[in-house]
Amino acid sequence: RVQGSGGRVQGDEGVQGSGSRVQGTAEGAQFVAELRSYLQARLPDYMVPSAFVVLAALPLTPNGKVDRQALPVPTITTVAANDAPRSATEALLAAIWQQVLQIPEVGTQANFFALGGHSLLATRIVSRIRQELAVDLPLRALFEQPTIAGLAGAVDALRRAQGPLQAAPILPADRSQPLPLSYAQERLWFLDQLDSDHTAYTIPGAIRLRGALDAAALEQALQKVVRRHDVLRTTFVTREGRPVQQVGPTAFHMPLMDLSDLAPALREAKVRQRAQAEVVAPFDLAQGPLFRATLLCLEPGADYVLLLSMHHTVSDAWSMEVIQRELTLLYAAFTQGQPSPLPELALQYADVAAWQRQWLSGAILETQLAWWREQLAGAPELLTLPTDRPRPAVQTFHGASHAFTLPPELVQGLHQLSRSQGTTLFMTLLAAFQVLLMRQSGQTDLVVGVPVAGRTRVEVEPLIGLFVNTLALRSQLADDDGTAVSFHALLAQIRQTVLEAQRHQDVPFEQVVEALQPSRNLSHSPLFQVMFNLLQASETPLQLPGVAIELLEADYPVAKFDLTLSVVEEHGTTMAALEYNTDLFDAATIARMAGHFQMLLAGIVADPVQSVATLPMLTAAEREQLLVTWNDTMVDYPQACIHELFETQVTRTPDAVALIFEEQQLTYAELNSRANQVAHQLQALGMGPEVLVGLCVERSLEMVVGLLGILKAGGAYVPLDPSYPEERLAFMLSDAAVPVLLTQEHLRATLPATDAQVIYLDADWPTIAAQPTTNPVSVVQPDHLAYVIYTSGSTGTPKGALVTHQNITRLFSATDPWFGFGSQDVWTLFHSIAFDFSVWELWGALLYGGRLIVVPYWVSRSPDAFATLLQREQVTVLNQTPSAFRSLMVALEGVAPTSLALRYVIFGGEALD
Repeated sequence: RVQGSGGRVQGDEGVQGSGSRVQGTAEGAQFVAELRSYLQARLPDYMVPSAFVVLAALPLTPNGKVDRQALPVPTITTVAANDAPRSATEALLAAIWQQVLQIPEVGTQANFFALGGHSLLATRIVSRIRQELAVDLPLRALFEQPTIAGLAGAVDALRRAQGPLQAAPILPADRSQPLPLSYAQERLWFLDQLDSDHTAYTIPGAIRLRGALDAAALEQALQKVVRRHDVLRTTFVTREGRPVQQVGPTAFHMPLMDLSDLAPALREAKVRQRAQAEVVAPFDLAQGPLFRATLLCLEPGADYVLLLSMHHTVSDAWSMEVIQRELTLLYAAFTQGQPSPLPELALQYADVAAWQRQWLSGAILETQLAWWREQLAGAPELLTLPTDRPRPAVQTFHGASHAFTLPPELVQGLHQLSRSQGTTLFMTLLAAFQVLLMRQSGQTDLVVGVPVAGRTRVEVEPLIGLFVNTLALRSQLADDDGTAVSFHALLAQIRQTVLEAQRHQDVPFEQVVEALQPSRNLSHSPLFQVMFNLLQASETPLQLPGVAIELLEADYPVAKFDLTLSVVEEHGTTMAALEYNTDLFDAATIARMAGHFQMLLAGIVADPVQSVATLPMLTAAEREQLLVTWNDTMVDYPQACIHELFETQVTRTPDAVALIFEEQQLTYAELNSRANQVAHQLQALGMGPEVLVGLCVERSLEMVVGLLGILKAGGAYVPLDPSYPEERLAFMLSDAAVPVLLTQEHLRATLPATDAQVIYLDADWPTIAAQPTTNPVSVVQPDHLAYVIYTSGSTGTPKGALVTHQNITRLFSATDPWFGFGSQDVWTLFHSIAFDFSVWELWGALLYGGRLIVVPYWVSRSPDAFATLLQREQVTVLNQTPSAFRSLMVALEGVAPTSLALRYVIFGGEALD
């Protein structure tokens, strides 16, 4: 049997050599020495076992498995004389360490964290020091002095400076008066008043029990637990407008459901069904019970499932340990016909709740609150992670979980890093998680919630109840100048924050929220929306004589927050889970986030001094996708100009309708002929490649004819929206220096003065119509300009963006496999030709033989009228900005889907929500 440092981590296998070689004392000692040397060369100190037991053979059960109960207890080497306690303080501290760490001996130079200590155990050490030595020792002291010798000096110095600690005792409450709720209970009660049907605060459990279970003794043990702990018999009723605790009678019954008559497959299905039903069954806080147990019998005397569930108002994770420990002792006693071995409890949870209300007030409360006010002043109220869906107006608790396992070598590296920086694994993982949140959200000022046991007094350790508190931990991942910090710097910052927060952890989270008065928003929780939790493996697992126990996983579709990362180390394996709100995130998004977290951890171990902004986060597959796959954008496209491709389409479908505006229409042949006449007219004026021609025309057939004519002449069009202010039009005409402007007679008065030659496509049409209708000859090439479109100028002076023919042809060649546009499609020219979404609309129809509906300006501004047009013209491809489509969605409410012919709605121009 291999037992880890401090006797806290036990392996599954013995240490055994070949045959009888190791049975002799000398040979056994030699083998252990070789084994220790081998491990020391490959493992950090804290992972090298502190004791080995050499066995000739491993004891086995009848079915061939290792009989763990028969394994001998390892003997820890006696502490050296020069490492023994030298003062009364050191002796008391050594006794406390032995009790908390569950080791038989400890030297004064041994490192607390190397012996298996962590933040939770450190809190227990501090609470016992407060009780045994009457010293209010800050948790920071144990991190700064992690040996008994060093800590004893700090304790003695505090005793001299402070004098004996006068701690307010926790006394039984006056039961003749209404029993108040604790602050944490009051918050959950309030949430229950808002929605009594949700199960976000249900604590479920399902346990498989294989063997000769004594069901009567199990029920008796549960009855005793419920009788011992008033909180398990408590309900919450209203008296004079305020909730109070009401302790009910001691009666408790565990229903037994016999499933043994069912076929094996049906039994398992029924177990899953019952377990799931228990998870989602709500609690009535006013009526109770708030603790339930049901026993399912799959095979009498051989196979059972115990379903437990309780409301969070009466329990927490620590309480589950208490329940398991007491059930273990009580069941063993009752099966032997013996009385309960448990002493009566001196206090009940209600006593602590009443004491908390009295003690946590005045100067004590204000001192602790002052730190939280300073710590969280100006903190962001919302972490804006990239969600898959918009946040609902009212926060939901629909959830799921994604589990993953951290590789052992990665965890080993994290432990080594933590020890080198004087932190715990909790602090290191929290820092890494905050890096993940920063990289996902872009925010460098982060607040993450973490739970703490809330049992800072030894008196409350044996009690069941809601003691857990939540700390809102804030971190700055960038300096004042915006430069991202290194991971080392972040880790040091988090170490400081965690230790100070734990020093001020007595203030309930509810009090912190009330003191800070954040803007209340029903869509998210106050102060933080993301949690982190490092869980410790159960120190007192449920053990029932003659019964094999297995914890069953039940689907728990609940998420209390947007995102919660939980990590647990158990049996040499480090498992993690991301619990997430399914109304915000998809499973694939969370799985990707889990992969990013593991990549960050690997990068942190490899180079912890690196900036948090440059730590590697992408997996190898994602790097390949981003750098190679998505950059493989080469596509074959026609080496032709856009108007030449249009002319090819004209030869295919000359008589198909190409263009419709109100009651007018043009076929492909008619549109081509009119555009050719415009082109010949422009060429007569000297138009050629790279020559810019202004186009200021209202929505009409003439608008498309003029645009196509400019391209056929070899020039490039500059779209000018007649609705633009005169100053903007004047700037664009001057900046582009167009020699020719195509427009309409009725726009003459609104146009700015220009040196360009003006051609009116309506008034001058008789002259234009005299030109040939044949395709003009042009020397324009695909790399020549097709148009120049001006930016909005919202960030300065408008700028003309130059777009070539091949830019357009490549766009459609690249996207053609996505959509399969064809002659069956009906498009709308909805947008202004001064907005390049119009380019997609125009050529998406005319290059494929489709029909293009030019939308009148007034129709484009009326969602109801546009909805009517979509139905009348049987539009198949609709192109919209998200803001315009929102209004159209309202107009389409109540419209029968069969009246629409849409194949695609293609968005662009704005961010898509």
